[in-house]
Amino acid sequence: MSAVTVVLAHDRLPLTCSRSGTCCHGKMVWLSPWELACLAHSKGIEARAFRDRYCEFGGIRLRFDGPPGWKGLPACSQFVPGAGCSVHPGRPLACRLYPLGRKLLGKDVEYIHDGETFPCLAGCAEVVDLPHMTVEDYLAGQAVGPGEAAQDAYLELMQQLADGAFVLLLESGLAASGDKKTLRGWRELGRAHPKERAARIPPEWMDRLMLPALDHLRDDPVAFTKAHHDQLQAAAQVEFASRGSKDDLREASCLMMALALHLARGLGSDVEHLADRWITTAKKHGARE
Repeated sequence: MSAVTVVLAHDRLPLTCSRSGTCCHGKMVWLSPWELACLAHSKGIEARAFRDRYCEFGGIRLRFDGPPGWKGLPACSQFVPGAGCSVHPGRPLACRLYPLGRKLLGKDVEYIHDGETFPCLAGCAEVVDLPHMTVEDYLAGQAVGPGEAAQDAYLELMQQLADGAFVLLLESGLAASGDKKTLRGWRELGRAHPKERAARIPPEWMDRLMLPALDHLRDDPVAFTKAHHDQLQAAAQVEFASRGSKDDLREASCLMMALALHLARGLGSDVEHLADRWITTAKKHGARE
């Protein structure tokens, strides 16, 4: 059982959210492939159509290009003025947690909040007099469990993609050949803007990363993620099996790293820090930059 710590300025939250949409304006909502599938299902369209119409950077972030509302900030593409979220049943974990944040440190989980007051108390006057509840009850009421399970499973998948980049560098003979370009490529990917990193991922691999076509497993996020891992692994084995030249191996390693880092950004991770950490690990095993 993971340890859970609540670190908050207040220990009680409003019972429910309003239709004013304080949380639906001027934010950045990052997405995992499972969350993208859930949003598309709630919208009643295919995941590809939802991604292309309502997301940025290949599907890892919701567009906030709606009409300005709270404080003049642009609304989420899924927000309907006067009505609220149009995909509320399939909303992402970030939306369910708001105004809280979640930090995963090993097996320990912290729920955090910045500032002295909750923004929704100032921005949505109708929630001020609503009944309050404990943080634990709030999380239960927001049904965060599936989203948290999906996020944790995708963090493991992210690491497995990075492991593939390590194998292609360290176990293929590429690092032993004196190659220095691969780690430079990893570092560039870690420092790239999400739009630039997305542009470096071939379209067929972006589709494999964000559109796994596993809607039948949507109700089981762990099974969804496992099946997604199996799909990616099978595709990698087919595509990389015949690669033997240094250039081919370098390209394959950088592609796997790009997938890992792009997924990491969608999960809310510090991508540059991750890339630096993985580069340090690779150097300890003989790779050079």
